[in-house]
Amino acid sequence: MATTSIDPFARQRELLDEWLDVRAEINRLQARAATLLAQRVEVMDADVATAPMHREAIRRSMVAEYSAAGRMAKGAVEQAFSDARALRDDFPNPRASYAAGRIGAAHVREILRAAGPLVQARSDGTATEAQWALYEAAALEFAETEAPARTRAHVRQLVAALAPQTVAERHRAATAQQVVSVRELDDEMSLLQAIMPTYKAVALLDRLTTMARTQRQHPENRTPTLPSDVEADLEFEAARAAAAAAAAEATAVATGAISGTGDTCATDPFDPFDLFDVPGAWEAHDDAMERIIAAGPTVVQIPTDSRALDEIRTELLSDLLLSAAPSAIMGTGLENIHARIQVTVAATTLAGVDETPAQLDGHGTLHPDTARRLAGQSTGWTRLFLDPTGFVTETDTYTPTEPMRRYLRARDQHCRFPGCRMPVHRCESDHTIDWARGGPTRTDNLAYLCLTHHALKHPDIPAQFRWTARQLPDWSLEWTSPSGRTHLDPPPRRVMFVPTGPWPPDTCDPARSEPPDTHVDWPARGDWAAHDETPPWEATDT
Repeated sequence: MATTSIDPFARQRELLDEWLDVRAEINRLQARAATLLAQRVEVMDADVATAPMHREAIRRSMVAEYSAAGRMAKGAVEQAFSDARALRDDFPNPRASYAAGRIGAAHVREILRAAGPLVQARSDGTATEAQWALYEAAALEFAETEAPARTRAHVRQLVAALAPQTVAERHRAATAQQVVSVRELDDEMSLLQAIMPTYKAVALLDRLTTMARTQRQHPENRTPTLPSDVEADLEFEAARAAAAAAAAEATAVATGAISGTGDTCATDPFDPFDLFDVPGAWEAHDDAMERIIAAGPTVVQIPTDSRALDEIRTELLSDLLLSAAPSAIMGTGLENIHARIQVTVAATTLAGVDETPAQLDGHGTLHPDTARRLAGQSTGWTRLFLDPTGFVTETDTYTPTEPMRRYLRARDQHCRFPGCRMPVHRCESDHTIDWARGGPTRTDNLAYLCLTHHALKHPDIPAQFRWTARQLPDWSLEWTSPSGRTHLDPPPRRVMFVPTGPWPPDTCDPARSEPPDTHVDWPARGDWAAHDETPPWEATDT
């Protein structure tokens, strides 16, 4: 009897393919909507040409009509018109990719928003048309293979590399726009908002997260009442009750009444310590104390903290802001940051040779002055060697601790599952080929994964639901879902461009075999043994 094999994942693949087709169609429709808005702008320009004195009235009328018809906020409609015009005039390649469904509205939004400094540099002549074309091509190539959140960080780095002076100036100007505001919500809640430099916001959230997780893991640190304090309270209450009983008995004997309209109490009832002046009160107190001591210590059960992590973080934020004194109120606050952020900065920036913006890994650019101040507060830095494509190939450290982990943190920057941006200090290193199955502990078999995505490939998961991963020679991770679909996650590149002018003095010419040092006065690779027991390219991570 013939048997037919049934693919258990056929339906899953069918649904996924259909969902992807629908998403692509949505992208195409949104691109079509943007084209219609751009065409409406052309009509507005024609109207303005006939009545130039009423340009603003014509524009407001157009925005009001689309806002009312589309049931959208005025600001959202104005932004949609602005994006449609920019997409039509300045971004032909992203517009074509958008119309083909390869990128979505979120990708387009990130490409357009990040281009602001480059638009300014282009208008004042400090950026060329070739640089603009390079930004458009590089941003689109990345956006077509990555999630919008990763695209945001990448395009910011692109702009910082192409227009560093403009980025630094805009950073400086944006500092004056810092603000704190409160907006009331329902149920007696409010939204506290603060616009601040990104490095401070990232450090603040990291510190709150670390404190909240510590509080959840160690609930015994969350109550200010110790067992001995509880025992003392119980002892005092019992003794006071015994003394009060003795005083009441004595009062009843003396007056023949327990309650009445006159003053029938021998002592002031509002001062409990005066009760001990009543005959027999001390004896009752001593008897109560002996019973408590004989019963032994009281065991206090601390309840489990059932609050969500966000709730704990919010309460910690209010505690810190309401109870802490504003130290260094006129300073930058950098010396008070005890959080983990990863910064990549060129040695020329640290030395003040140029004003190239640094990179706050996973988020975008960092003002050179801020990078230099952070460098002054840091106890150790990692030197990176980059190949011509921007990949991290080697690293050494001033303090030789966990060299391979430092290398992987510099290489991966975030979780290596496609689209995930969980920073590496919230992730854990994983053997791509399981250690139990003979996988070596080498950098070409290690990658950082967040807890959620690490669990996808855990051996305890049944095979029919388990994801698999393999690391390719270029350090890309190729993930395979249970249905058989593959997803590629390339390692994040550092944005680099080869300068066209002459190499400045004391820097490395590209014709030399050794890569340029990114820090000053570091030992050469051949001299490593004099400074460190184990070079990072030979160490293992246990």
